Amino acid sequence: MAAWRSLKTERFSARISCAIALAGCFFAAPVTHAQSQAPAQPSPVQLASVDRIYEDPQSTPGKTVLSADDEKFLDDIEQRGLRFFIDESDPTTGLIRDRANAHGGVGNQSDDVASIASVGFGLTAYCIGAERGWMTKQDAYDRSLRVIKFMHDRAPAMHGTFYHFLNMRTGSRMWQCEVSNIDTALLMTGVITARQYFPNTELAKVADDLYQNVDWPWLLTPDGPLWMGYRPERGHEPAKWENFCEGPMIYLLAMGSHKHPLSASAWGVWRRWPIEKYDGLTFMSCPPLFTHQYPQCWYDLRGLRDDYADYFRDSQLATIAQRQWCMNDLSKRFSDYGPNLWGLTASDYDGGYTAWGGPPEQGNIDGTVVPTAAGGSVAFEPRLCLDCLESMKKSFKDAYQKYGFVDSFNPQKAWYNSDVLGIDVGPMVLMAENCRSGFVWKTFMSAPEAQAAIKEAGFRPLSEEEKSSLSNSSMFYKGN
Repeated sequence: MAAWRSLKTERFSARISCAIALAGCFFAAPVTHAQSQAPAQPSPVQLASVDRIYEDPQSTPGKTVLSADDEKFLDDIEQRGLRFFIDESDPTTGLIRDRANAHGGVGNQSDDVASIASVGFGLTAYCIGAERGWMTKQDAYDRSLRVIKFMHDRAPAMHGTFYHFLNMRTGSRMWQCEVSNIDTALLMTGVITARQYFPNTELAKVADDLYQNVDWPWLLTPDGPLWMGYRPERGHEPAKWENFCEGPMIYLLAMGSHKHPLSASAWGVWRRWPIEKYDGLTFMSCPPLFTHQYPQCWYDLRGLRDDYADYFRDSQLATIAQRQWCMNDLSKRFSDYGPNLWGLTASDYDGGYTAWGGPPEQGNIDGTVVPTAAGGSVAFEPRLCLDCLESMKKSFKDAYQKYGFVDSFNPQKAWYNSDVLGIDVGPMVLMAENCRSGFVWKTFMSAPEAQAAIKEAGFRPLSEEEKSSLSNSSMFYKGN
């Protein structure tokens, strides 16, 4: 218990590692060719030249890619993930466990720990389940209303911003954790999705009030960026949302708020940095792939650009680059990595919890594979990611359990994580659905606040000339 109790600090450190100057990262070694005995693979530049069809906002990423077997597999992933959010929710508060055993039940920490980010993913998963007919719409509504009302009426908050971890039975603060704007943002994306899916209901009214009560400017620093959190015992967390990572979703949610908005200028205060160049590709990099995935689980940025970049394209290139980096570089140290076995993002490992990824390499990589790295990117690169996931399921049967893939496993050590995490199950469910139908994108982006934020941030459609200029890059402006 004590060891896992300490992981809440590791989890917060993992979240901020990219945004505070990438401490512990170093740039990837010079690119080398894959081992000569391996089957020939298209180069990253070749892969990037043929994947623009996935960015068509009038279609869905998987439309020209998915076979009947792929659809069946994604059905299974989504239904197993939905089962996590149903089975691991409290019947009274509606709060959802931060983690659970991969076979169901209590994971490697206190029975009572809920994560507000897990709730945000769960609220969205309930809408998917209702839309797909995997649960009744009434059940999805009742579960959503229960937890949204609890957060509104009883959960402790400061300026409408909630604590990262709560006791799932009582809602009380756990582990003296921080008041977290990123976890509040992940909660609110789910709240808004549920509001849009259940319009003109009690749920919609309470959900709207919950979102509008978040005082986003409360955590503004004097020099512009947002602080990452606050603890009553010591004040602001020292780190800021000032570099490329998952943080931009906070700015967008805040810019769309009617009651407590950030101004449009807030979109320019965070740096589009660092810019990574790997094997012919140029993109913004925060090595764990979840940083690319979380905002775009909800915000549909396909075919759009702002003054700086094409962010959907950026996530495509980061996904291709990570796969290639596993093939080129990591396979020399860990032979299991290859074209259909790759993926690193913040996760458990056999010694605790860490944030790792690349390129550039971040973390003490030991051969662990994290399924949500590929699963959460399936809407960016459907074929590459599905081939990886299908190979994992076939070759490593212990990695696929009641709730889908375990959080992580290490083929070198024959180690399989006993747990799943809500923040890793969630992206796989949401991005699988976006890949197939675009449902989450459509539902969330129907919110006037989402559209207002996109407009305030200066997003506009890419021209054909601009698309052609991004064959192997995501960047328009290199200096911010």
